[in-house]
Amino acid sequence: MTQVEAPAWTPMSAQEREAFERDGYIVVPSVLSESEIAAGRAAILGYYDRVKAEGGALHQLSPVAHVPELAFLLDHPKAFKYIWSLLGWNVHVYHSHIDVHPQLHEKQKEWWHWHQDGGRQNREIETDPRPMMSVKLAYWFSDVSETGRGNFTVLPGSHKTNWLPGPPSRGVSWPQPEGAVQITANAGDLVVFDRRIWHARSDNYSDITRVGAFFGYTPRWIAIRDEVADLPAQPAWNGFSEVQKQLLGGFGAGDGDHQWGHYPETTPLYGALKERGLLDSSIPALIP
Repeated sequence: MTQVEAPAWTPMSAQEREAFERDGYIVVPSVLSESEIAAGRAAILGYYDRVKAEGGALHQLSPVAHVPELAFLLDHPKAFKYIWSLLGWNVHVYHSHIDVHPQLHEKQKEWWHWHQDGGRQNREIETDPRPMMSVKLAYWFSDVSETGRGNFTVLPGSHKTNWLPGPPSRGVSWPQPEGAVQITANAGDLVVFDRRIWHARSDNYSDITRVGAFFGYTPRWIAIRDEVADLPAQPAWNGFSEVQKQLLGGFGAGDGDHQWGHYPETTPLYGALKERGLLDSSIPALIP
């Protein structure tokens, strides 16, 4: 498994929380070390080469099930702090993917790819705005420091907006929404975003292959979309930490009460935060 440089656990800052709540996302520079960038990139591109993605692009769900070397990203201390600071200790990864997008050589039509994460949460929850429910971490393993490189594209502040005017149906060419921003970042940088923010991927016309890994976290009382049920039977499982096992759905054995958070003392992330004195009572999700 990839060895992670282990800084002390610290919560997100008040300034970061303010920016996140205002804009729906933050960009955190230099989260991964050079060795972590190299290891993650090699693991993703190695898998990409093995599966020979049709059409040149890869969008692989449940990446840890396919590339267990990426498990270090689940709870990387410099990134994971934003998850437990915002969502608390009773969380797991419900949706994750790795993406590889080589250069496009022909100009693409302006298809409408704008969406919020959460699937039917966006149809069945009636409040306006809808609740956050989940937060996603986007790790970059390629240089997207300039636009036009398949950049993650957002509409800042749109996480409080339930509906975005778009085309009458899919398959209709449609311009980008006004105010859209292509986020620029270096390899090793992190984007933390509210699942409600309206976002899309821009096309990559550069000669730099876009490589990224995305992990979405949510309370354990929301079902996991990823296909990880067989992971405990895999050889890699014994090499995962207890917190990583929790994040991959490995605690509670299907016990609804455990997933609802009724047993904090046997929930690994709760224990890790308690040991470090990080159960801040001013944050409701951190209260046992």
